[in-house]
Amino acid sequence: MEPRSILHVDMDAFYASVEVRDRPELAGLPLIVGHPGPRGVVAAASYAVRRFGVHSAMPIAAARRLCPQAIVVPPRIARYQEVSAQAFAIFESFTPLVEPLSLDEAFLDVTASRRLFGEPVAIAERLRERVRQALGLTASVGVAPNKLVAKIASDLRKPDGLCRIGADELPHALDDLPIERLWGIGTKTLPRVHAAGIRRFRDLRIAREETLRALFGRHAGAMRRRAAGIDERPVVRPSEERSISAECTFESDLDDLGALRTELARLVDRVGTRLRRTEAAAAQVAIKVRTADFATNHRQRSFEPPARDTATLWRMADAMLSEWLAERPRASIRLLGVAVSDLETQAQSDLFGAPDARASQIDTTVDEVRRRFGASRILRATQIRRDPH
Repeated sequence: MEPRSILHVDMDAFYASVEVRDRPELAGLPLIVGHPGPRGVVAAASYAVRRFGVHSAMPIAAARRLCPQAIVVPPRIARYQEVSAQAFAIFESFTPLVEPLSLDEAFLDVTASRRLFGEPVAIAERLRERVRQALGLTASVGVAPNKLVAKIASDLRKPDGLCRIGADELPHALDDLPIERLWGIGTKTLPRVHAAGIRRFRDLRIAREETLRALFGRHAGAMRRRAAGIDERPVVRPSEERSISAECTFESDLDDLGALRTELARLVDRVGTRLRRTEAAAAQVAIKVRTADFATNHRQRSFEPPARDTATLWRMADAMLSEWLAERPRASIRLLGVAVSDLETQAQSDLFGAPDARASQIDTTVDEVRRRFGASRILRATQIRRDPH
């Protein structure tokens, strides 16, 4: 069977790049996007500031210590959503099989598009050029036979790069890559993996079964397949999804409630944006919390009527996270995720009456105010940090 042709498109330093595009005087400067203040967290970092060791999810205070001359601007989520919609319209001009991962990242299955647009690398080049001309932004694209390898490939040539890894090159194209590039290897797991003598993909691919079981438990087989570049997951359009989720693995474990709620709000916003894009509503919200010891915890809550507004999703997710943290007050978090499920089309959800429509109007109003005046001019009450004490 002919291998699939999958693209992973990642808009380079998206939030920061949009700010630079809108304010050219920021070009080349060390730029941080995030709410300034003693408990602010880096939402995005330009490549100029990354050279100092600054990265997303880092406390603003720590970033300023690394780069005192950094410029901090508040995020304008509505603006990023607007530009994201324009980018996704470009993606969808090449294939209807587009799976969003966030506002700035997506998988595209272009297997059937080759008859119209040529080989996958040519499609990737045309897509990147169209993004550059239409949006004034750059994108890095990975081309591969599956989602896992495409995502790895896009990261190898960042920023503004293109990398192809063909089916005939697996697993050898991956063998010499540092093991920390493999999805599922985080900062807490990495020392244990290194201690077991696993430093590159090849080491994991050929490791003894008992070694992998000790490191990854029931996920040992999956991790070996990943190291070999094996991934059978299809690209799933939002309208075909049974759930919509977003998650973030932190480079440094978080134990600060304010920082965690900031990250949770960002994830809820991403999920809500994707949910509204599908014209669906959800009847269940779930959170995923992975602690420093790699233990993964889930909580979920169902509700009626189904909703798609950010405020409802935030209330549910925030309540569950607060309850979970109250039971584990000293927990260090390495991964946080939000998901919505029990999805129904907008036509179905309209049957439940006015609350969903009213909440959707609030989202529309907030987005418009942010677009016109900037994100700092208006905040949802649920997104304002409160002292946990």
